[in-house]
Amino acid sequence: MATHQEHSPRVTIEEFGAIDIRVGTVLEAAPFPEARKPSIKMVIDFGPELGVRRSSAQLTVHYEPAMLVGRQVVAVVNFPPRRIAGFASEVLVLGAMPSPTDVVLLAVDQPVANGTRIG
Repeated sequence: MATHQEHSPRVTIEEFGAIDIRVGTVLEAAPFPEARKPSIKMVIDFGPELGVRRSSAQLTVHYEPAMLVGRQVVAVVNFPPRRIAGFASEVLVLGAMPSPTDVVLLAVDQPVANGTRIG
């Protein structure tokens, strides 16, 4: 039987605590044909403290842009921005990945205020 340690390195609670994970609501979503891998560009509201941030995510297996507008998503908000085909992706939207090209979004099971921390 494989142990957890064989699959990923252990991190301390302090290291985990350094990752700022928040809930936000998708305000806009559009296809991103310029990206190397099929992706969707999103504008996400993380509330008054963090404001509006942009993200590119490989969500095209299960989601169309129109399905995402109004949906709450979970994202890491304190990674440095990444440039993807000239687009600044400012947050990393989180999802389960049954395969390298298949992303299923993480979600809260009840609405919460934009900017709510995940801990």
